[in-house]
Parts: sequence; C-alpha cells; structure tokens
Amino acid sequence: MKHAGKVVAITGAARGIGRAIAERFLQDGAKVVIGDVDGALVTKTASELGKPNDIRAVETDVSKRADVDRLVAAAVETFGKLDIMVNNAGIARNYDFLAIPEEEFDAVIGVNLKGAFFGVQAAAKQMVAQKSGGVIINMSSVNAHLAIPALATYAMSKGGMNQLTAVAAVALAPHRIRVVGVGPGTILTDMVKTAIFSSDDARRAVLSRTPIGRCGEPSEVASVAAFLASDDASYITGQTIYPDGGRLILNYTVPVADQ
Repeated sequence: MKHAGKVVAITGAARGIGRAIAERFLQDGAKVVIGDVDGALVTKTASELGKPNDIRAVETDVSKRADVDRLVAAAVETFGKLDIMVNNAGIARNYDFLAIPEEEFDAVIGVNLKGAFFGVQAAAKQMVAQKSGGVIINMSSVNAHLAIPALATYAMSKGGMNQLTAVAAVALAPHRIRVVGVGPGTILTDMVKTAIFSSDDARRAVLSRTPIGRCGEPSEVASVAAFLASDDASYITGQTIYPDGGRLILNYTVPVADQ
C-alpha cells in the first residue's frame, strides 16, 4: 500500500496502459480519477475496477485545456487534493511520411504533446497551491529516439514530450514537484494491435528488435509508474525510464538494396 492516502489523476485511462496504471494505484491504496475521451468507456472502466469509493471517471479530451483543468478539479473536489498526475493519453497514426495531412499532424501533436503540456501545467498549479509537492509522470515511448518514418508524427510528439519532462522538472523542482517520464517499448495494447501489428511481418519485425523476445504487458508499465511516483524514486526527476525489453540497445534496421 505504498500509495495509501495519495490522490492520482490519469488521462487516457479507459483501456490499455492507462487502465493498468489506474488498477495498480488502486491496489497500492490510492484514490484515483481517470479521464478519457471515450466517456462511456471510462465510466465502464471505473465500474469494472471495483472500488466505487476510491475512483471517479471524467470524460476528458486532453487536447482541450478546459477538459484537463476539469479533470484536476474533479480530483480535488472528490478527494480533496492531487498528489500524482499521469499524462498517459496518446494516439498513433500510420502514414507514409510524404502523405501525412495537416489535420493528422495536428491531431497527434494535439493529444500527445499539447495534451501532456496541459496536464503538467494543470497538475503543477494545483500542487503549488497545496504547497505539498507532488509527482507528474509523462508517458513517452522508445519512439522518442527511434526514427520510424511510418510513425513520424507519433515519434515527433514523444521526442517533444521528453523535452517537456526535462524542462518541467527544472522549472518545478523549487516547488518539490518531480517530473518523470516512462517510455515503453512495444506493449500489447489495442493501439499497438491496430497501428503497429498491421501484419504478421510487422509483428516479426518488432520482435526481431526486442532482445527479451516478447512484447510487454500494460501491468509491467504500470509497475514502473508506481515506482516513479513513490518515495523510492525520490531522487529521480527529469529522467525518462524505458521498460522496452531491451529495444533501445539495438540498432534499427533498414532495407539494403542489391548492389
């Protein structure tokens, strides 16, 4: 129960990694507010997690500042404060680099980067007002470092998120607010199944670049988030931790033309 008495807000929490993080914090004794753009699904998720006195669901489009502010306000109204913010909401779109339309670029950056910025700001303002410190966790990706053209907008957004984590950590350190990132490798979520595992060849390509030989589970990412939010990580800020099965230690491969 390392997070007993803590209040946590999590975006993109109706499914996948966000849901797993919510479940882990509930198991660790926290009160949790979950947000997601799919209002019906996030309400259903809150019911399924089975602790009605410890969880609240809020429909949240993170690309809209007012929605993120409302999520933070809901945490304070329901449970009295905010100790931990997890900016998890994210989308990925698979496009040929030269065919990326402006609206798709705006959509991915709007959710993944602008949404995380709104989350950092809203949470930090509340934590500063409380004068009690806090932890903000941004969900990055190995794609912040890997140049995969088909996921260009996603990669750009996550690269920006790493810098958001760094600059926010410096800016908020005087307020005893730690800002950290989690950069998963290939985790078995619905987004991975639709945007990355588009074929058996794609699946084999991913596994060929993963030394541990398998994809990760959402619960394995949740355990990293729980650690980073705890006092066990009290001297870590500005860093992004990569639960990736060894993905980043391999060089990415490209097709070689016949000579």
